[in-house]
Amino acid sequence: MAMLRRPVQLGYLAAVCCNFALVLSLRTDNANVEATEYDEAILSCVYSVRKDSKHRLEWKKIEKGSGDVSFVYYDGEIVGALKGRADMIDSSIRIKNVTRRDSATYRCEVSVSTKYVEEVEIDLTVFVLPATPVCDVPSNAMTGTVVELKCRESEGFPASQYEWYKNGVRLESQAQNAKPSRSYTINVKTGTLEFNTVAKTDTGLYHCEAYNNIGRSQKCNGKKMQIDDLNVGGIIAAVVVVSLVIALCGLGVFHAQKRGYFSKRRIPSTSLLHQQKTISSTQSLS
Repeated sequence: MAMLRRPVQLGYLAAVCCNFALVLSLRTDNANVEATEYDEAILSCVYSVRKDSKHRLEWKKIEKGSGDVSFVYYDGEIVGALKGRADMIDSSIRIKNVTRRDSATYRCEVSVSTKYVEEVEIDLTVFVLPATPVCDVPSNAMTGTVVELKCRESEGFPASQYEWYKNGVRLESQAQNAKPSRSYTINVKTGTLEFNTVAKTDTGLYHCEAYNNIGRSQKCNGKKMQIDDLNVGGIIAAVVVVSLVIALCGLGVFHAQKRGYFSKRRIPSTSLLHQQKTISSTQSLS
């Protein structure tokens, strides 16, 4: 009897599995969706069930990094952050204008009764154009000094890279330049342009551009940097003048002390004043 039961049990399990296979099939046409911010994105989910089977469709959003889960489609309607800017196309979701906050993993779940659940996941990546970068360009500098120009923006995704321009002509980055004697270096990732030692020929109008291959690059307004020679002769002359003034002041003080202008007058003591008054009184009586 035991030998007869085992084939029966195996046959029952096989029939159940086959029945579920007939009840539900689920797939996506695109498991990795990419879109530019404010464009349209479609999260595909296609399934089929037997007409006589009860089933339920749900969509969930899984935040990248934190893993937090929230409903996107529940109880027959769009809910959460997508409500009002997304709709259903059969069992797929169309987001009319995606934002950077929509980047996440989305899970389409279809359940038959409470016994069987099938799911498929779609990754949505939203690319963001760079914002207008902020440029920090010094207005003046002295020849021979180290000068750093900065350029930065924090909106673009993927992260922006940077190019610098002088008088409208692009400056070559370190990797593109073969001359080891060049006096500046450009970091395309941080947006810094550093001059090891500036010269008068570095005077000009500078601006930078941020790009991440998503649409047009963005640039800041040009700013002029003026490089002036260090006036060594003027500095020496100023030092000489200050030294002469100090020497003359010292000589004047010395002569004043020698002539007694700074000597202290003796103030008569109280007893001496009393003696002088006594003598004066005696002379008056006599």
